[in-house]
Formats: sequence, C-alpha cells, structure tokens
Amino acid sequence: MSEQGTKTGGTKLADRVALITGGTRGIGAAISRSLASQGANLALGYGSDHGRADTFIAEMRETYPDATFTAHPGNVGKPADARTTVADVIEQHGKLDILVNNAGITRDRTVLKMEDEEWDAVIEVNLSGTFYMAQAALKHMVERGSGRIVNVSSIIGEMGNIGQANYAASKSGLFGLTKTLAREAVFHLDRAGKLNDGGAGLTVNTVTPGYVNTEMVEAVPEKVLDKIKGRIPMARLANPDEIARVVHFLCADKSSYITGQIWGVNGGMDM
Repeated sequence: MSEQGTKTGGTKLADRVALITGGTRGIGAAISRSLASQGANLALGYGSDHGRADTFIAEMRETYPDATFTAHPGNVGKPADARTTVADVIEQHGKLDILVNNAGITRDRTVLKMEDEEWDAVIEVNLSGTFYMAQAALKHMVERGSGRIVNVSSIIGEMGNIGQANYAASKSGLFGLTKTLAREAVFHLDRAGKLNDGGAGLTVNTVTPGYVNTEMVEAVPEKVLDKIKGRIPMARLANPDEIARVVHFLCADKSSYITGQIWGVNGGMDM
C-alpha cells in the first residue's frame, strides 16, 4: 500500500471501529490508511490543527467512501480530554474495537539543561496520555469481551538518545504499561467469564518503530541522517507504511494469541 493509501485492501477489520490518536499525520496517518484499507471505520484523534485534520479526513472519505470517519480534537495528556474522547467515539460509532495510542511529542534538551515543563509535557502526553486512553477504552472492551490496544513506542525507549531523556523515559515506560495492561485485560475477562477459547480476545501490544521517514525527520540535516543510516543494518529509514502494517496485523482477530509483546520495527538497529 502506498503512503497515499488505496481503495483496494482486505476485510480483516470489517465493521471494526478504530480510534487512532495522532491519527492525521506521520505514522498515525499511515496507520489510519492501513486500518481503513482493511475495512475499519475510524475515529481520528488529533491535537489542535483543525485544518490539517479536515483535509486528511476529506481525503480519507474520498479514498474509502464506504467507511465512516469522525474527528476528535483534544489533549490525551489531560485525563478529562482522554475520557471524553473515548466516550464520544462510543457514542458516535456505537462501540470501540481498536485503540491505537500513537500521539506523541518531543521537547529535546540535554538533562543538565532540561526545564521542568519540558520533562512534564512529554511524560504527560506520551506516557500518561496512553494510560488515560487505555484505561477508558479497556473498561468498554472488557464489558464487550473483546478488543485491541496497540501502543506506539520508539527505539529511543530501548536505546536512549542524547537530548531525549524525557522522550526515552516516556517511550520505555510504555513497555511496562503494555505488559501490565495485557495481564489485567485477561484477568478481567476471566473474572467476567468472557475468557473464551477461539474468540477474538482482548490483547494489548506495543510497536516500537526505529527511525521513520516522516515530516519530523525532514528537518534533520542530511549529514545527521547519513550518520543515523550508518547505524542501521538495513541502511535506510523506515517508511510509515511499514509500521502501519504491523499495527493492522496486531489488530486482526487472528492475532488473538499475541498479547503483552513489544514489536520492534527498526531495520535491525536494535537486536
């Protein structure tokens, strides 16, 4: 599937409702296209760029005329915003089958120069925001007896990076959060008598991209990019679609035996 999406695809996610935070740009946009190409109806979360969101949704409606798309602005790092978003999605679509926690920000500065606000802002959105969204969605999914939560981390959470202590901490925090959510999802299903053999199940996983060719990377000087590529065994950046493909695989019903796992998509940079 190209970065611009395609009308052709599969039916793995037919009639599913998927909420993607940060779903109108970069990796999030690629995930949105990938899920829509498999038949999903989408609820697209974004921050404050209404114009960009409107343009993206218009493009998606033209490409996938049989799907339903709704827009959900807000700050996932604010508990009230996160819970309201999930409630609005359920009200407008009637249910929520898939949550992709993709929203993230950076505030880069070395530890010795980092301001309190820069630390707090990144942790609030990248880590706490994932928790708030997952908490709200999990309650609904347990009641229904099935669901998918996929968190988007980063190779920086595995390897660290100079000037990104806040970002690395937030993204590595998703590993422990994912595994705990996965255990609790099964625990609650079992208590509710909904842990059935052969069903779609309720799973929680994390995808960990390496360096991806997005707008954020376009601002990086060419010499720096060459140095980064030199550290990647496959000697190139990832395309957003390559991340999205793993997400849509994890969202499918037949991936019901995969939970609590960290999926690296990094060209071999971290083995």
